[in-house]
Amino acid sequence: MSDRFELFLTCPKGLEGLLIEEAVGLGLEEAREHTSAVRGMATMETAYRLCLWSRLANRVLLVLKRFPMKDAEDLYHGVLDIEWQDHMLNDGTLAVEFSGHGSGIDNTHFGALKVKDAIVDKLRTPQGDRPSIDKLNPDLRIHLRLDRGEAILSLDLSGHSLHQRGYRLQQGAAPLKENLAAAILIRAGWPRIAADGGALADPMCGVGTFLVEAAMIAADMAPNLRREQWGFTAWLGHVPALWKKLHEEATERAAAGLAKPPLWIRGYEADPRLIQPGRNNVERAGLSEWIKIYQGEVATFEPRPDQNQKGLVICNPPYGERLGDEASLLYLYQNLGERLRQACLNWEAAVFTGAPDLGKRMGIRSHKQYSFWNGALPCKLLLIKVTPDQFVTGERRTPEQRQIEREQAESDAPSNIEAPGKYEKYNKNGNPIKPAPVVIEQPRLSEGGQMFANRLQKNLKALGKWVKREGIDCYRVYDADMPEYSMAIDLYHDWVHVQEYAAPKSIDPEKASARMFDALAAIPQALNIDKNRVVVKRRERQSGTKQYERQSAQGKFNEVNEGGVKLLVNLTDYLDTGLFLDHRPMRMRIQKEAAGKRFLNLYCYTATASVHAAKGGARSTTSVDLSKTYLDWARRNLSLNGFSDKNRLEQGDVMAWLDACRDEYDLIFIDPPTFSNSKRMEGIFDVQRDQVQLIDLAMARLAPGGVLYFSNNFRKFQLEENLTERYAVEEITAQTIDPDFARNGKIHRAWKITAR
Repeated sequence: MSDRFELFLTCPKGLEGLLIEEAVGLGLEEAREHTSAVRGMATMETAYRLCLWSRLANRVLLVLKRFPMKDAEDLYHGVLDIEWQDHMLNDGTLAVEFSGHGSGIDNTHFGALKVKDAIVDKLRTPQGDRPSIDKLNPDLRIHLRLDRGEAILSLDLSGHSLHQRGYRLQQGAAPLKENLAAAILIRAGWPRIAADGGALADPMCGVGTFLVEAAMIAADMAPNLRREQWGFTAWLGHVPALWKKLHEEATERAAAGLAKPPLWIRGYEADPRLIQPGRNNVERAGLSEWIKIYQGEVATFEPRPDQNQKGLVICNPPYGERLGDEASLLYLYQNLGERLRQACLNWEAAVFTGAPDLGKRMGIRSHKQYSFWNGALPCKLLLIKVTPDQFVTGERRTPEQRQIEREQAESDAPSNIEAPGKYEKYNKNGNPIKPAPVVIEQPRLSEGGQMFANRLQKNLKALGKWVKREGIDCYRVYDADMPEYSMAIDLYHDWVHVQEYAAPKSIDPEKASARMFDALAAIPQALNIDKNRVVVKRRERQSGTKQYERQSAQGKFNEVNEGGVKLLVNLTDYLDTGLFLDHRPMRMRIQKEAAGKRFLNLYCYTATASVHAAKGGARSTTSVDLSKTYLDWARRNLSLNGFSDKNRLEQGDVMAWLDACRDEYDLIFIDPPTFSNSKRMEGIFDVQRDQVQLIDLAMARLAPGGVLYFSNNFRKFQLEENLTERYAVEEITAQTIDPDFARNGKIHRAWKITAR
């Protein structure tokens, strides 16, 4: 065989430029870039070195042959022409991978089958021995790439992809591949920072991929030093003595690197479930002395080991798969930016994100951006110098002020941290000059954000007297008042619940996203609420019970007060919170009218109306709903107020339950869904279609002199005329709309129905 070989190094899209630099440094000659690959010439020693040391490649492919190919027969004979006995034993195992199409081959499985047939036919013995297929751990992994009529047949020296270093047996929900993490570190300047003794912190470290890759770079560890199985291990062209020499050299370099004083490398992770898996990964990589992982939120992480230490903060925050998800992450990015400004002055930072618009909301400018791909998702790497002149604050500074800030930033002692005895500047009397502290301000709102903040403050002021007079703890402060900011904002004591309405298709998604971010940036400032207490959801156009489906599983309940009762709300887990704020006047009416009465609450949801009825002195309450989850919630609401006796909770389809019921009630409340097709009920409920049957069944249960209140929020609902002919019907919608919903008079409609 030749002393020099053609190699193809594959890599994730976007890493080609970095890979060619790395490969040339490791000995690749005549290197050229291709899409997701680098091609060049190399000796076997260089090929081994690339396998061992490449931090960026996926695979190292040694080209065995190139040949023109017009059809499947050309493919078969071109592969058959190879002296396969020089590469594997007759009874060995192989796996074939095929990529590309054309020349009569449009199915990669068919292409791989033809390659396999040629190899097997070449090696078949008269005794019947022949290679077999092993897709997991074959002796030889063959790759054929079809490119514009040329077949490129290669031997995969890597075996499993080189990004699989072997230390990460446990991973989080959305892990970065190890070679992509290494590429981000290299682009962020970590090799330079590490050589200068710098530190590294990852405030959202997950299971520690950035940390391990960074420590291996700093300690001069070959990324695949610990790999035991290679694509060349059983290859007959393998040169064990050469490989042993290179592996021993890498082992000695790693030992020397790990013998040095370890750099300060720390990870912080909010999810307690990821702490031990991360630590296990670090231990498997042999880097427990270099890396420590702690549990902590982004807003509290402290990267500075001492006041003079500098380094790199690197992280891969969540991106969000939809606009609504991205919006809910705004505060996470703001917290990250705030923490960088407060605790990481004069450090460098690298934020890898698939949502660069969120990166722009951190309140600090990036001086460089690089494009990457995380799988099929285009991403940006934002590089940041954490210095005051890069801060985006509420104060506009003159060039002279910026120069003063730069001088402060150059001091060894961070200007917003006390550092006695370490000031570099002295006055004429020889006394140290203490730098002026840097004030960390709120990021400046955009023009649109400021306009939105003004509207919120105006609404808050307008509702203030009413809220105070009525003792209201939770209410709506904004409901799409300005069409371009289409959302509802509710205050729940000291929490804010934001529901973003899906923008019409005619609206540019980028503009809708920018406006949403402007509004979310304004909310904490305008309402004087901690941004960590703002919950964001997106309300799509929907039907049936979709709004009741679980969105999350945090299980966190907050206690709020309304009309003298305590109620539990869940702001995170469902689209609705457990308390329909627009029905507040109806609940208060029920409380005032319930004394001594038997109260029936149909489609009771979390039974808030039943709690009010019990508070008002109802003789008994009965609450009916199909959902066990919400009946359990209802039980907690009743128990929270000491109402356990004489308060029945019934699980069932309301229509069927009413049909079977023979009890009488003096006060009935019905707030049905617009549409329901639950698997636990027979048929489909449609409020417009089924209203007559529903009201007739309920009126049959109404005691003489009793009152039925009927309400729903279907905007197009029309009450059937024949109901008004048989019952005394009074629309009371206007009486059931409080000031916080006055702008949205169609939030619901309500009627009082009695027997004639």
